Amino acid sequence: MVREKELFLVRLMKATDVIIIAASFFIAYFITLIIRDIFDLGPLAYAEGGIFYFYLRHLWLIMITIPAWIGFMSLDNVYQNFRTKIYLEILWKVFRTGLFSVLLLGSGVFLLKMVLTSRLYVGIFAATAFLGLALSKAVWRWILDYTYRQGINLVNILIVGTGARALEFINVVREHANWGLKIVGLVDDDPKLLGKKIVDYEVIGRITDIPRLIREFVVDRVIFVVPRLWLNRIEDAIFYCEREGIQTAVSVDLYKPKLAKLHQTDFAGIPLIVYQTSIAKEWQLFFKRLLDVLIAIIALILLSPVMIVSALLIKFTSKGPVFFRQVRCGLNGRKFTLYKFRSMYAGSEVRQKELSKQNEMDGPVFKIKHDPRVTSVGRYMRKLSIDELPQLFNVLKGDMSLVGPRPPIPTEVEMYKSWQRRRLSMKPGLTCIWQVSGRNKIDFDQWMEMDLQYIDNFSLWKDLKILFRTVFVVLTGYGAA
Repeated sequence: MVREKELFLVRLMKATDVIIIAASFFIAYFITLIIRDIFDLGPLAYAEGGIFYFYLRHLWLIMITIPAWIGFMSLDNVYQNFRTKIYLEILWKVFRTGLFSVLLLGSGVFLLKMVLTSRLYVGIFAATAFLGLALSKAVWRWILDYTYRQGINLVNILIVGTGARALEFINVVREHANWGLKIVGLVDDDPKLLGKKIVDYEVIGRITDIPRLIREFVVDRVIFVVPRLWLNRIEDAIFYCEREGIQTAVSVDLYKPKLAKLHQTDFAGIPLIVYQTSIAKEWQLFFKRLLDVLIAIIALILLSPVMIVSALLIKFTSKGPVFFRQVRCGLNGRKFTLYKFRSMYAGSEVRQKELSKQNEMDGPVFKIKHDPRVTSVGRYMRKLSIDELPQLFNVLKGDMSLVGPRPPIPTEVEMYKSWQRRRLSMKPGLTCIWQVSGRNKIDFDQWMEMDLQYIDNFSLWKDLKILFRTVFVVLTGYGAA
């Protein structure tokens, strides 16, 4: 749960440091040439053959220094509990390990008899690499502190149990608040504890109340830390969380989930069994987010003329705002404001009840092929999905992804069956399998099954294929209302 995120963060920081140290070799080359020219120190050895020849001659230094510096920082615990260290402590460790690395580099120069290697170049490289690493650590600290203060990527956990082991778990969470964990509340079967606070957290229900609590609160994980005598009580709650796509963790391996993938992990030494309902790994979600931001920015730039013309047409052909805003449900029920170009006449939402008999979709979804509330301009925008383009801003904000289950409105979610709520276990998308497979020609249950199929078989390659298919669907208007 947390260990995987921390491990991924460490690997990401190490990869960044490798790039910085490698880049410092290149930067130091040009700085050395400038300094030698200013102070008339003569030509730099091996530089007459150009930068690539110079680096070919110094390849062994690069191969020694990069793993050495990264290794020394790992041994000096620069990366371990990075979020909890003060910046000056990190800076001192980077400087200290840098000295050891430069000494090792000097030893390499001596052993390899690289008598022509410029000591000035080595010193400039060391200074450049240190400044780069120091800046990198400052940026990482700012990013992590900012995301924590803004409540970004917070993991909301519901803890079941109030015994000794549960209290130990709660205290670890409290001691490491900057890990991005937030305790929603506690669950205990003792009726006397209901409503009371334990270590500043309220007991908000019993085990049988978990289905209600998941609906009333935004819950990302349910952690069962209960006595062994209670294990027979939590089976139904685990299966319920599994159906709804909520990750659970218990202290022993006892149940075989039907959908979720089971793996063992630990939380600061406390063993846990995790029932993970999504196969998406942290590195996949990281690159998925990078692609979201990159493609959304490019799309907004390329499509800005279309969006400007659309906005003007909406403004001059019908009364009302250019944009339509609506509250939708995102990851695990998080509510956010979705943006679209207004394609209906102002105030059309209040007419939905009188048109309910004409609904062409089953389930808690309202769709009419020839909706009388749609404006003439809106009909063309819907045909080409132009009305959806402002959702690219939702993608940039992080409320949505480019690919994922379409975000439902809260009233629809309230009417979901338990198994259908599992579609909320992945961030909603601008397009999805349903979007490129006929849309309004598909019944509601099949639509839900398509979303679950996407979640259960997630891959970055499939995301790219759905995006390419979306381009075809948009250009042809296939399945649009």
